[in-house]
Amino acid sequence: MSGTDNVDLPDLSATQGAQPASLLNGESSGEAQQKHTAQDLEAVFDVPVTVSAILGKSAMEVSQLLKLGKGTVVELDRKVGEAIDIYVNDRLVARGEVVLVEDRLGVTMTEIIKAGQA
Repeated sequence: MSGTDNVDLPDLSATQGAQPASLLNGESSGEAQQKHTAQDLEAVFDVPVTVSAILGKSAMEVSQLLKLGKGTVVELDRKVGEAIDIYVNDRLVARGEVVLVEDRLGVTMTEIIKAGQA
């Protein structure tokens, strides 16, 4: 990861409305304000994750499923241009738009979903 080793990351040790654990342990505010970088996350860089972009959903009976063939159109519960859901390890993390990148489909994230917001 050349060029990203010195990226500043937010201080994740503090929760909203509470003091950081380092301040509760009697450390000075200078010690609690240390900078975090992408290098601090190096241990998780190689952890595999599954990313899914869900265009929409449809419910059907098994008999209908067995009748599907090449060229069959399946109606989804989303409208054209509506945001798609982006899941990481089966957890909703963002919403986005489908884009064309050269000859492949891609997804542009337009909204990051915070924990408990889904």
